[in-house]
Amino acid sequence: MSTPKIVLVTGAGAGLGRAMTHALTAAGHQVVAVGRTRATLDETAAAAPGPGGVDVVPADVTDPGAVDEVFAHITRQWGRLDVLVNNAGIFGPSKPIDELSAREWRQVVDINLTGAFLCAQAAFRLMKTQTPRGGRIINNGSISAHTPRPNTVAYAASKHGITGLTKALNLEGRAHDIAVGQIDIGNAATELTAGIAAGSLQADGSVRPEPTIDAAHVARVVAQTIDLPLDVNVPFVTVMATGMPYIGRG
Repeated sequence: MSTPKIVLVTGAGAGLGRAMTHALTAAGHQVVAVGRTRATLDETAAAAPGPGGVDVVPADVTDPGAVDEVFAHITRQWGRLDVLVNNAGIFGPSKPIDELSAREWRQVVDINLTGAFLCAQAAFRLMKTQTPRGGRIINNGSISAHTPRPNTVAYAASKHGITGLTKALNLEGRAHDIAVGQIDIGNAATELTAGIAAGSLQADGSVRPEPTIDAAHVARVVAQTIDLPLDVNVPFVTVMATGMPYIGRG
């Protein structure tokens, strides 16, 4: 059994966030589940296995005031935060750059990158001052943090930004016992990747189906990372479907 921790998971209402929440409660952790829609968060909480628990806190991570309220709630209710999992994200429309509107660009960047920044900023403030001090932050990157898909300029840029955020926070966190890492996920089977198994546009212009993996495998890696002591960090880890066209010239 893991040492129980207080863990904030954003985007916890569905997909990877739900899988991560369930893996963490199964390991005995208390999860603060954040997302925009209470109904889906309640579904996550209702299906969560014990012995851990789920504290449902609806919030929009792109709203600085809402993020502050989440962390004020964590401080009142739980007294500390051990882990932040920055998971909230959207893929956005698949369009060539000249067809992408500024509004569509901002929506993807605001949720994927600015939301992660705001939550990490609030986590640093709490983790630096709590007793014992420190904690862990895990950012959800993507294979697209390294190699983009065609017609995904906003998503690719936001995920490359996550890599820069992870590196900067990793460096800044050392003085405060805050370990920061990133999990880059390839083709976990969620609502976000529903079309990939049927057929996805490739760099050569063809459309081909790609293999996917159960999101529970990704969640297990997150749970295992959280079990590590704070003097051990996993700066970057990639979890992907073995046969997806990423390694090599595919």
